This record gives sequence, C-alpha cells and structure tokens, in this order.
Amino acid sequence: MENIEELKEVMFEKLKKYLQEERIDTFRTNFFEMHPFDQAEFFMEVDATDRMLIYSYLSPEEVAAMMEHIELEDTEPFFSEMDPRFASMIFAEMATDDAVDILNEMEKDKVVSFLTIMDEEDAEDIKDLLHYEEKTAGSIMTTEYISVFKTQSVRDTMLQLKEEGPDAETIYYLYVIDRDKKLVGVLSLRDLIISSDETKIEDIMNENVFYVSVAEDQEEVAKIMRDYDFLAVPVVDFQQHLLGIITVDDILDVIDEEASEDYSKLAGISDGDRPDTSPLVAAKKRLPWLVILLFLGLLTASLIGQFEDTLSQVTILSIFIPLIAGMAGNTGTQALAVAVRGLATGEYGTEGKLKLILREAGTGLITGTVCGIIITVVIFLWQDNLYLGILVGLSIMATLVVATLAGSLIPIIMHRMKIDPAVASGPFITTINDIISVLIYFGLATAFMSFLL
Repeated sequence: MENIEELKEVMFEKLKKYLQEERIDTFRTNFFEMHPFDQAEFFMEVDATDRMLIYSYLSPEEVAAMMEHIELEDTEPFFSEMDPRFASMIFAEMATDDAVDILNEMEKDKVVSFLTIMDEEDAEDIKDLLHYEEKTAGSIMTTEYISVFKTQSVRDTMLQLKEEGPDAETIYYLYVIDRDKKLVGVLSLRDLIISSDETKIEDIMNENVFYVSVAEDQEEVAKIMRDYDFLAVPVVDFQQHLLGIITVDDILDVIDEEASEDYSKLAGISDGDRPDTSPLVAAKKRLPWLVILLFLGLLTASLIGQFEDTLSQVTILSIFIPLIAGMAGNTGTQALAVAVRGLATGEYGTEGKLKLILREAGTGLITGTVCGIIITVVIFLWQDNLYLGILVGLSIMATLVVATLAGSLIPIIMHRMKIDPAVASGPFITTINDIISVLIYFGLATAFMSFLL
C-alpha cells in the first residue's frame, strides 16, 4: 500500500512538472494512464493556476469523467472558477442525475446561467430533474436509460441497443413500455442476446417488474436495492409512466450520505458541519442543540439542589454523582446506537421492536447487576461502609436498567411519530439519563439515610 502511495506521489510530481512546462501531449499521455479516481485526486491537489491549465488541456467530456470521482459537495468551487461556457459543456457531458446533484448545491443565479448557455436539449433534460424534491427517487434518478416497446422484435431491439447504448447509464436491463409509455416489463441483456431475432419482446420480458414511485424517499429506495440486489430500479409516476432509473452507483452515494447524516445527528450536530466550515457557521449549526442541553443541564442541577439536606448530612454522596451519571450516559448511548441502526436499516418490524426492548431490558439488568456488585465491593473495601456500597451499587443497577430502556425506547417512539430516530442524539440521551440517574441515586440515598448516618 505504501509503495502504491509513493508511486502515485512520484507520478503527481511529474504531472505538475509537465503542467508547468506546458508539455501538453506528455501530460495527457501520463494523465490518462491513471485511474479516473487518481486523476480526480491529482486535480484536487493542485492549485488554481494548475487547474486552469488542466481545463485547457482536457476536453469537457474528459473533465466530466473525472468529476464523477469527486465528492459532490467539493465540486461547486471548481465549476465556479471555470469559464461558464466550458462548465456548461461539462454538465452536458455528465450523466444527467450527476449534473443535477451538483447544480442543486449551487445558487439559483449560477444554475440559470449555466442552463442558459447549455445546449437546449441537454438543458431540458436537466430542468426535468431539477424540479423534483431533494432526497426523493426523482432527484437521484437518471433519464439516460433504454426503453423498448413490447411489440418490437429482438432484431430491432439489438439495433436500438447499439445506437443508444453508448449514452445509456446501464444496458444490463431494458425497460419495456406500451404505447402509452407505461412500464409493463423488464428484459435482461442476457435474455435478449440468447433469443432469436424474430421473437417479440413481450414474449421474453419479465412482467413482474419491481419499480419505485418518483416521490419515494431515497433512503427507502436504498433499502429496496440492498435487499433485492438490484443493479438498477425503474422510477414511475402515479400512472406508472416510466420516468427514469436509479442505478446502484447512485444508491451507494445515498447510503454514504444517509450514514453521514445519521452519525451527525447522533453527535448532536448538523450534517452540513464539514471540516472546511468556518467557526461562525459551525457554531450556528451546533448552538441550538447546545442551548437545549444547557437548559436540561440546569434541570439536573436544580434536582441536585432539591436533595441539599441529604448531601449536607452525608457529604461523601457527592463523590459518586459523576460515576453514576457517566455510567447512565454510556449505557444509554450504546442502546441508542443499536436502536437507531436497526430502525435505519429496517431490521425491526413490530415484533422486532418488542424483542429489542426486552433484550435491552435484560442487557441492562445483567450489566447493572454485575457493575452494582463490583462497585459495592470496591466501596466497602475503600470506605469501610457496607451501606454506602449497597446504596451506590443499587443506584448503578437501577440506573443502567432504566438508561438502557430509555436509549432503546426513545428512538422507537420517535420513529412511530414519523420523526427521524437519529435526532435522539447521544448528547440528548446522555442528559436525559443524567436526570434519571440523579433522581434514582438521591431517592435511594434519602431512603437509606438512617443507615448512612
């Protein structure tokens, strides 16, 4: 692996030298010997001056192929620095869905400018997809697919495939439509090749075609393609007219995006909080959660204040507050992660959710009992006070059971309320469990007071 990185670094240095010496042919020869991913990596590494030379050395089609290997959110600055006419030609060469994804990240005036310059036919294809709501099947589908009429012969279809194939996103599936352009079947490339020339498409197509609605959430589409191992899935409107297809490469991007978004929510931050975000913008994104947690923290502090008499009589109780609160937060976050992951992947049905709750209750009871016994023994040996050890041990046991249940129940309740369970973030669960642990600890301490004095 190190050797590959070293060789890549040597190649990058050579390419930079060829750029600065304006050796166009040598640069192009060496540049296209690399994988497109490495081309994109080199492109992102060089400065603006060298990128301007790259734009002049490569065709719009070649730049478009390279851009497909750059993260979506990183592409906008590159298109902004290009000549608008050159940028519009790149958009025309890209897969329509990829072009739409990038344009959706831009300001509206820039989008209008690019579409105005672009070839009318290419611009219309992009406009058709731009109006779909974000994160739906319509927003990630491509219109570059091959559809055939069910009355066609295999011979005519093969000729059509040779003509349209170079511009299609995939040719492994052909989608069969009737005269009203309604989806009626699907045909694999294999079945097409092995059939005789005179066979009608309707005789060899599979009528049991799986499709998704144009308004379907992209996360649901990702689950369908994952569960059924589809390379592509057709997208239809409410009348079952074929509008486009979603391919597996787009779904991989969706899975990555959704996972990143859920992780951000679990941490109590916005999914738009990136490493290159300015401190001011990052602070604005994080402050809402922090302010909510601040007031919840004040509630915890006020609860501790309610037990001031208990603390004044047995001051040693204050030593174990961080221990009990920390254990509650940790176990609650663990249960939360399991619940959110299961809900996000669709692993749990109604029965599955009940099993999850029962399992987490059992897990909390076992872990709470073990930790309670350990801390009871430790405190007894440390403080020579059996009753104090029993108090803290019981508090740990009760807290872990309740915190584990809270960590699994809260996401399930949010899911039932049609709220993204990932918003039951780690900091939120931790703070809630702090409140629960304080109530349990000091409630038991008050009850044990006669033994502790």
